[in-house]
Amino acid sequence: MIGNIKKEIRRLADPKRAKTSAWFFKTGPGQYGEGDIFLGLTVPQSRVLARKYKNLPLSQIQTLLKSKFHEERLIALLILVHQFANNPKAIYDFYLNNTKYINNWDLVDLTAPKIVGEFIMDHPSDILFKLVKSDNLWERRIAILSTFAFIYKGRPEPTLQISKLLLSDKHDLIHKAVGWMLREVGKRCSQKTLTDFLDLNLNLLPRTTLRYAIERLPPPLSQKYLIGSKIKPV
Repeated sequence: MIGNIKKEIRRLADPKRAKTSAWFFKTGPGQYGEGDIFLGLTVPQSRVLARKYKNLPLSQIQTLLKSKFHEERLIALLILVHQFANNPKAIYDFYLNNTKYINNWDLVDLTAPKIVGEFIMDHPSDILFKLVKSDNLWERRIAILSTFAFIYKGRPEPTLQISKLLLSDKHDLIHKAVGWMLREVGKRCSQKTLTDFLDLNLNLLPRTTLRYAIERLPPPLSQKYLIGSKIKPV
C-alpha cells in the first residue's frame, strides 16, 4: 500500500511549486527548516491522499513519516488525524514518540490540536508542561498549538497557562504562535479574557506576540496596548 501512495505523490510532484515551498518554509542554511526537501504538492492534494489511504497501518505510516520529503511526512500525519477517533491513545502515543519528524510549522499546526489537544481534553495535560520546556522548537510549538482544541470548546485556561510560560521564548515562530492563540482566545472565548491577560503581562509580551494578539481588538483598544507596551503605533 505504501508503494501506491508514494507513486501517487510522485505523479503530483511539481518542481516549480517545490522550489517556492522550499523558500517559503525557510530551508536554507541556518534557517528553521534547513535541509527539508519538497516535492511540490499542495495541502489540498495531500489531504486527498491522506483520506484515500487513511487505513494505512501504523508501521507504514512510520515509514512515510521518516521520509526526507516534507509532503510525505505531512500526509503521514494527516492519516494519523483520520485514525485518531478510532484509536486515540495509540495515535497520541505514536505522535509524541515521533516528534523528531514533525519538524516544520505546518506539520504542527495541522495536526497537534487534533491529536494532542483532543486527547488531553479528557486526560491530564501534564505533557504540555513537559513540551513547553523542550529545547526542540517544534515541541514547544506543539505545546501551544495543542491548546487550540480547548479554545474551540470555550476553555481558554490551558492557552493562557502555556502562553505565560512561553513569553520569554526567543524564537519568532513561538512569538507568532502564542500571539495567534491569544487572538483566538479573544475571538472564540471572550475579549475580556484576552484583555485581562494583556493587562497582566503587557510588558512581557514580545512585539510580534502582541501584534498578533490584538489584531481583532477595536482600533482604540489595540492602540492603547501598543502605546502602553512602548511599541510605536503603526
